[in-house]
Amino acid sequence: MDFFQGQTEAVKLKFNWTLGVIATIERVPDKFFKHLDDGIYEVRVEVGGNIFRVFSFFDEGQLVVLINGFQKKTQKTPKKEIVLAKKIKKEYLDEKAK
Repeated sequence: MDFFQGQTEAVKLKFNWTLGVIATIERVPDKFFKHLDDGIYEVRVEVGGNIFRVFSFFDEGQLVVLINGFQKKTQKTPKKEIVLAKKIKKEYLDEKAK
């Protein structure tokens, strides 16, 4: 939420629109939602030449859990962000299993 709240209204609107697409379309184009690794997906948003990503994963098939977001400044997705996403996913699933 901190990442989302820190964005401009245009970025927030685009994220909300993109999440609506993910929620309603059976086959979402990679342009908006792409599988990366180990069940981690990225929600992809571009506004005014700026690129934003929020990592996510599925919980019990239908629930998309949004975990960490960042502004992408290079062509490649930073490895540290993927490592962080996997760590947060594991913590979430461990906590849920208790």
